[in-house]
Amino acid sequence: MKKRKAYRSAQPFVKKLLKDPEIRVLFEEERAKTLIAEAVRSARIHAGLTQVELANRATTTQAVISRIESGVDSRTPSLSLLARIAGSCSAKLMFGFSFAR
Repeated sequence: MKKRKAYRSAQPFVKKLLKDPEIRVLFEEERAKTLIAEAVRSARIHAGLTQVELANRATTTQAVISRIESGVDSRTPSLSLLARIAGSCSAKLMFGFSFAR
């Protein structure tokens, strides 16, 4: 039986896991959802809006805003919806690409 390596922190373990291309794709998808969730919640709070108020302004429902902010929805919000949310919060939606080094 092979002895398992003990890690003092999670970073080396995560780094090793992310070498697997399938795991890396899943990780990046979850990371994107988390970043979107944090951005929407932060914009809403900065604008002083409740989820209901934001939903009304962005022509969606409070449940949709809640799902986006929780980051657990398997669906990624459309750019159109994110643009409406940004506009409703008097914010600018920024989108870009980053390249591997």
